[in-house]
Amino acid sequence: MFDIGFTELMLIALVGLIVIGPERMPKVARTVGHLLGRLQRYVGDVKADIKREMQLDELKKLQSDVAAQAHDMESRVNEQMKETETSLTQSILPSGDVTIPAPAENAPSESPTRTPPTA
Repeated sequence: MFDIGFTELMLIALVGLIVIGPERMPKVARTVGHLLGRLQRYVGDVKADIKREMQLDELKKLQSDVAAQAHDMESRVNEQMKETETSLTQSILPSGDVTIPAPAENAPSESPTRTPPTA
């Protein structure tokens, strides 16, 4: 975290001993240790949050890429279906005239006729 060597640490401890005094030095050292521990945990939490945000951004980008590809695929499929529909329509009805044959007179009707029961 900090690029401090052993000699720099000893110099800081010596200056602290002179300025603070030998009576309060252990309490100050403990307080500084606790503060450094909190600082390290805070930095670790920030790093983890940044890493999660980066992963979330990557997932959002991946989701948008997949959605774009799905939309492209859907448009291509719809285009192919329209082309197939027009080609089938042209092959079935080459002249474009649609004539519906009239039903024959002696053909059975769609609803059956009931005969009353004879007794």
